[in-house]
Amino acid sequence: MTHHVVFVVPFFMPATLRFVRGAAALAGVRLSIISQDPQENLPADLRVKLLGHWRVDNCFDAQQLLQAGRALGQRFGAVDRMIGSLEQLQVPLAAVRQQLHLPGLDLAAALNFRDKNRMKDVFVAAGLPCARHSLVNSARSAREFVAAAGFPVVVKPLAGAGAKNTFRLSDAGQLEDYLRSATASFSQPVLFEEFLCGEEFSFDSIMLNGRVIWHSISSYRPSPLTVLENSWIQWCVLLPRELDEPRYQAIRSLAEHALQALGLRDGMTHMEWFRRPNGEIAISEVAARPPGAQFTSLISWVSNLDFYKSWPKLEIFDRFEPPARDFSAGAAYLRGMGEGRVRFVRGLDTIRRELGEIMVECSWPEPGSVQPPGYEGAGYVIFRHRDTGVVENALRRTVEVVRVELG
Repeated sequence: MTHHVVFVVPFFMPATLRFVRGAAALAGVRLSIISQDPQENLPADLRVKLLGHWRVDNCFDAQQLLQAGRALGQRFGAVDRMIGSLEQLQVPLAAVRQQLHLPGLDLAAALNFRDKNRMKDVFVAAGLPCARHSLVNSARSAREFVAAAGFPVVVKPLAGAGAKNTFRLSDAGQLEDYLRSATASFSQPVLFEEFLCGEEFSFDSIMLNGRVIWHSISSYRPSPLTVLENSWIQWCVLLPRELDEPRYQAIRSLAEHALQALGLRDGMTHMEWFRRPNGEIAISEVAARPPGAQFTSLISWVSNLDFYKSWPKLEIFDRFEPPARDFSAGAAYLRGMGEGRVRFVRGLDTIRRELGEIMVECSWPEPGSVQPPGYEGAGYVIFRHRDTGVVENALRRTVEVVRVELG
């Protein structure tokens, strides 16, 4: 039996196309694409595998997706699944699935995952630990929340992703500066949260029939917000090989409860959580899509399983075979201080010489390229080994040695 699958790909970015290639490689899949980019911009090897393509002005507009999906169905046969890997697509995709009576994440659950205030309201109602929070739409409501929660507080958009437009207010002066700024016009409400102190982690998982059947844990070194606040920090992520340690028991049970409360039955999720200094767990937020920032590569390396192919298989056929975790892996993200173009990179030869045997993937910063904003920097390197300590030391050495100079 074959499935006509419509993959929504707003722009043909390399990371997104890895998932598209995974879908195109699956037996029993007839693949169409909806995009904003023209079809001729697709790599030739992928373009020849497509059944159909439909270009729209805005892939995040549910009505345009609905019209494109119907057109592809009329031209190439009924659509069986409509999928997309970006967080910003999950609500419009769910709305279209509802109209076309397609399986997948439903609209109520998609809104629970996308709207961070609604998400935390669900957590509170379910008795799950999370940061105190409030929907803020005026200077008065901002001051009232801070008076109750205390400083510092975190300000973030309701439908953010990747820590974009997220920042910390540490004292009354910063709060008043924020309230005087153009960003605080409150034409759209923002989310104020208690600042969570402690170690930050992610919990990536696969859920089928309402139960978590596979998970991975990643340790952030340090939190993305801390990296954004300090331009000299190069971010690292470590995936330990050992997941059955007692210190991870609490998040394993809490995560499944949280996903069930949000309304997920089948799918892949990326959850961020904290272990506070007193040992208590707090869930930060969770997205109903595969993780970004090279995390999909990392979990593929620790599992000897290509998640760029496994995620589409899960979305299309509701099938997933949990792999063993045979390795530890980690990524060091290579970031220069400030902004601008990469002038040169120091230390790469040293890292290649010392750690080349355990280096499995890399994207070195290219001189002349513009470093993107955010915590990921201009490149990355991934290490893998059966011993978690070996990977941890490799990340530490990379951060010590590699220097990206901008100018």
